[in-house]
Amino acid sequence: MTGINAQTGKKLDGIEHIRQSIADIITTPIGSRVMRRDYGSLVPELLDMPMTDALLMQIYAATVIAVSKWEPRVRITGTRRIVSTTAPGAAVMELIGETTDGQPITAGVPIA
Repeated sequence: MTGINAQTGKKLDGIEHIRQSIADIITTPIGSRVMRRDYGSLVPELLDMPMTDALLMQIYAATVIAVSKWEPRVRITGTRRIVSTTAPGAAVMELIGETTDGQPITAGVPIA
């Protein structure tokens, strides 16, 4: 599938298009799209809470559920959190998986 880069407006396809799509899904609050109210994830609702292991597990679940529902070109096989040691409260959720044609993919999205 071919699309457009959200920052540059240039053509975007392949794994980079999937990464952009995943970031859009995760960062879009459910209910914020007028014609597609169920699009997005619960992650934006969880971002201002204290970062605990329980919260990170909720973010894992919300991420995997949303991407599984809205991005059919990828199958998630794992997740990993990357917590910053220099910026308090900063973290990235990295999804690990493969595309439907078998290419490995990782996609990181800031969660704090």
